[in-house]
Amino acid sequence: MKAVTITQPGGPEVLTWTDVPDPVPGDGEVLVEVVASAVNRADLMQRQGFYNPPPGASPYPGLECSGRIVETGPGVSGWAVGDEVCALLAGGGYGEKVVVPAGQLLPVPEGLDLKQAAALPEVTCTVWSNVFMISHLRPGETLLVHGGSSGIGTMAIQLAKAVGAKVAVTAGTKEKLDFCAELGADILVNYREQDFVEEIDRATDGSGADVILDNMGAKYLDRNVRTLAVNGRLAIIGLQGGGKGELNIGALLTKRAAISATSLRARPLGEKAAIVAAVREHVWPLIASGHVRPVVDRELPMSEAATGHQILEESGHIGKVLLVVPGKD
Repeated sequence: MKAVTITQPGGPEVLTWTDVPDPVPGDGEVLVEVVASAVNRADLMQRQGFYNPPPGASPYPGLECSGRIVETGPGVSGWAVGDEVCALLAGGGYGEKVVVPAGQLLPVPEGLDLKQAAALPEVTCTVWSNVFMISHLRPGETLLVHGGSSGIGTMAIQLAKAVGAKVAVTAGTKEKLDFCAELGADILVNYREQDFVEEIDRATDGSGADVILDNMGAKYLDRNVRTLAVNGRLAIIGLQGGGKGELNIGALLTKRAAISATSLRARPLGEKAAIVAAVREHVWPLIASGHVRPVVDRELPMSEAATGHQILEESGHIGKVLLVVPGKD
């Protein structure tokens, strides 16, 4: 088969579409013929040499895919050859075939085509696990989403609105903020021109944000804590603004607030399966009913993965960038 390999750590140009051995499913795994994958920030970090796959995972980038099951390994039940699926991966999505633990498979939601489904697994699992399973966002509370126009952000807006929460977002352009508003965002902050601490304070009459979904890490740590409401919860899922910051523990104590920091990729299979099962139970009906949808910025041939990486690095997108295997849809 062909897959996108990383010839050496570096820029997008190190991604090469080349021949590699076909993967073989083991116990509890299936082999999926990939129709599409999607570009995630973690893929960029892996390409740069900062985020290696966990032991036993595929060495190729790609943390999600959609496609058709072409083989099942021993011990797999509930899935069959020919099933159309999407999947959460620890790697390998940028290839024509990928091995997937059966607990990380999801059926393609009603009303979506197979390519669109590739935009769902990573964002739905990330948002549901962090905003709802860990941070317990409730109806009537305020969620602040940094990077509201990203794949994660566009999904977080929709899911929070679906449960009756108020949503604030940060983004860097009017176009992106306008799109967030179309999805239901109530409070719009241009981080290039406005201070989100001041804007959230004003918009909430001083109450602050009950939950913050943060992709920036160190750069926003102090301001995020200042923005939290009493009993607020800060969920850190990215390090775009650095990995080391100074924490004002006194402010955290005063607000009786909590900070969590998580990633999906290296979690044990059982934890991933539990998250996927929760997403299937709670999120899939919202997609089938049309209340929630994947936001796709554009589709590119998988052989042009380097272009997809460049688009994300330049933040020239709204929603997800898909990588499509030609002729497979």
